[in-house]
Amino acid sequence: MPVDVLHQIAVFRRGADELLPETELATKLARGKPLRIKEGFDPTRPDLHLGHTVQFNKLRQLQDLGHHIIFLVGDFTAMIGDPTGRNVTRPALSREEVEANARTYTDQVFLILDRDKTEVAFNSTWLTALGSDGMIRLAAKYTVARMLEREDFAQRYKSEQPIAIHEFLYPLAQGYDSVALRADVELGGTDQKFNLLVGRELQRHYGQEPQVILTLPLLEGLDGVNKMSKSMDNYVGITEPPAEMFGKLMSISDDLMWRYYDLVSLRAAEDIARLKRECAEGRNPREAKVALAQEIVARFHSRRAAEEALAQFDARFRQGAIPDEMPEVTVHTNGAGMPIAQLAKQAGIVDSTSEALRLIQQHGLRLDGEVVSDKALAVLAGRTVIIQAGKRRFARVTLV
Repeated sequence: MPVDVLHQIAVFRRGADELLPETELATKLARGKPLRIKEGFDPTRPDLHLGHTVQFNKLRQLQDLGHHIIFLVGDFTAMIGDPTGRNVTRPALSREEVEANARTYTDQVFLILDRDKTEVAFNSTWLTALGSDGMIRLAAKYTVARMLEREDFAQRYKSEQPIAIHEFLYPLAQGYDSVALRADVELGGTDQKFNLLVGRELQRHYGQEPQVILTLPLLEGLDGVNKMSKSMDNYVGITEPPAEMFGKLMSISDDLMWRYYDLVSLRAAEDIARLKRECAEGRNPREAKVALAQEIVARFHSRRAAEEALAQFDARFRQGAIPDEMPEVTVHTNGAGMPIAQLAKQAGIVDSTSEALRLIQQHGLRLDGEVVSDKALAVLAGRTVIIQAGKRRFARVTLV
């Protein structure tokens, strides 16, 4: 196998979950022509978050190898609603909602991809033109039995949860995208594997060489448990203000930090391995977390914004006179998180939840240097936070 092919396959593999089939990718690469590599995103919400950047980073790496990247906006499929991972039918979006969200997607994606080297496509172009007769012919190429092999459909069918007929059309529509674009490779999250395989099968039906599929891990949100999602409120938006982005990243647990390094950071793998080794040997992991937060803020804003965000973060902690040494506490929540007053009691910095509630009323309880004013505030599992009661009682608490 030519050295260039080996190098390119190594780039495809880095941080990936599965590359299927690798032998077919090697054959495509050996021809020496740029591959048509697509990934689709349904504009179901207006803003992108770090979870999306796992795929965008990979697309940029492949773009830098000289391949033709197609950023596909699923403006048609968004109106169907991706049933992946759902235990209920997803509400359909209106055309107006989809169009508004699509405009923000195409602006934000070029914070990572090279605008001049990226093809932007909208799947309404060919799926609308397909018409009802074309959709019926497309549906005839797949069976209900094969659809029910898909895990989320199978679970819903077994538990007698409704499955709307239009949900079966989603994987077919996504697969037809690969036919329309003559894709050589399609990327997606691990939860998209079934849909990507449908694309391979449909390409065979239409006489095309099947695409190779590359699945990438799903990034956990700030809670360290669930997939990053705006609906779960555990996300870091890529257009959020620098200080807010920086603060959110500093709140993640030390273990989750390495997951973010592996999936989001653009640092060389050797540098990340060295950082892990140094922290295991006694280096303060906070330094590694600061470096990660600065890297990400600088990427989506600027290096100056990253420096200012760090300065604001440190100033907030200095104002609270937070010491370098304090009790380290792990609180078990079974992944559910915990109300702030109860957490303060579990951390041992107050004697009772009523004392914590009284401190909140008196502006005497702080979370990560910020005064807590909301008695109903809950802290997500997976976070590591500093809680301060009064002027002298502190604890660094990790929720699991």
